[in-house]
Amino acid sequence: MYGSTSVFTDPRRRLRTALALGASSVALLFCAAAPGAAAESPGQKIADALRRSPVYVDPSLASAVDAGEQRKLVSQIRQTRLPIRVALVPLVEGDSWGGKPEQLAEVVHDRMGGGPSILITLGTHPDDIAAREWPSGAHQAMHAAAAVFFQDDMKGAGPARRVSRAIGIIKAGNGDKVYEKVTAHLQDDRPDKTASASSSPSHSSPLVRILSLVVGPVLLLAAVGLLLRRRSRLRDLSTPFALPRSVFAAARKADEAGLRDRATEEVVRLGEEARAAQGDPTAIERALDAYAAAGTVLDRAQGVADLAGVFALIAEGRAALSKAPVTLPLCFFHPLHGPAVRRIPWRPLGRREQLRVAGCETCIRAIRSRRAPEVLTDRQAGRPVPYFEVPAEDSLWAATGYGSLLGGDGDSLAGRVQRGDFTRTLD
Repeated sequence: MYGSTSVFTDPRRRLRTALALGASSVALLFCAAAPGAAAESPGQKIADALRRSPVYVDPSLASAVDAGEQRKLVSQIRQTRLPIRVALVPLVEGDSWGGKPEQLAEVVHDRMGGGPSILITLGTHPDDIAAREWPSGAHQAMHAAAAVFFQDDMKGAGPARRVSRAIGIIKAGNGDKVYEKVTAHLQDDRPDKTASASSSPSHSSPLVRILSLVVGPVLLLAAVGLLLRRRSRLRDLSTPFALPRSVFAAARKADEAGLRDRATEEVVRLGEEARAAQGDPTAIERALDAYAAAGTVLDRAQGVADLAGVFALIAEGRAALSKAPVTLPLCFFHPLHGPAVRRIPWRPLGRREQLRVAGCETCIRAIRSRRAPEVLTDRQAGRPVPYFEVPAEDSLWAATGYGSLLGGDGDSLAGRVQRGDFTRTLD
């Protein structure tokens, strides 16, 4: 990852390297002396534009949000007397922001010098917008923007209309309430309504009944075939909690040894990367702390949930070594799905409180489609349950959501392990 050091054994290469480093140092001095040089970065360009106008639209989106719509948004923002800014920039994998609206928002906010602010951007899905706010929650902007996606009259609306709706909700200051109202149905299974609609004979014609007798078994066979095909390719990394407990237990027992071997390899690799790293000593120290904590958890891991914690610690260590301004933890719902792509508001089934969690693309798509995401399970009282339903005092992973629920201010999984939170939760 960090390359070979053999280039430094050749005197001519050492000379070229020294000259290159000298040239880089001179360039850095000129950049520091010339404020305009920083304007070359995409984040600085957007920040400079937002100082002139509260609405910035990338040239590639000029046809989607024309000059007239931009003027209306500017006027609406000024009437709110709130520090709202809009940066409509396409987000794609591999761009300057990693395709993540929160990363774009953090960079632009930093380039503007910080302070109280609300920044509305495009989301990662069609018909989606996002908002980030400093200080967090001051005007409920995050939920105000998220609520627009679920409002029926916003389906297919252009970005200007969606942003305008979000601004209106932010001005009203009731984003949390609006979001809770428009997402209430996501946790509603509606069994009575479904049963009455499917079992009422008074509205069923003979033809409908005949078709149901013919089509029903066909659909059942198709569903069984789909389940069998899915079982044949699933590993414990993505076993849905909806499967029968016996299937889940068998898959977990079969794959746990392989998962442990993979975790061992990744821990060793993190240690090598941290020791070979150069740069910020604090970042390297955080990576080494994560490496040590991952080793502790790996040595005492009692199942897949703990092994998933090893990977969460590895991700935390690699994030410390990364130069990215913003990094996300592993997927809250199933950390073995891999890194999250964005944070979303989510309310556990049967509960009133909402959480802001980091999710992978697959799980976010399931939630947006009103389906339950695949969830990593742990054991409680001898039975498998979603890991986050284990009491927080009995599970470090439930308490932290594998990193999604950490409190900031230096809070980390490695720090929790170092102070004994993991061993405290072991039997």
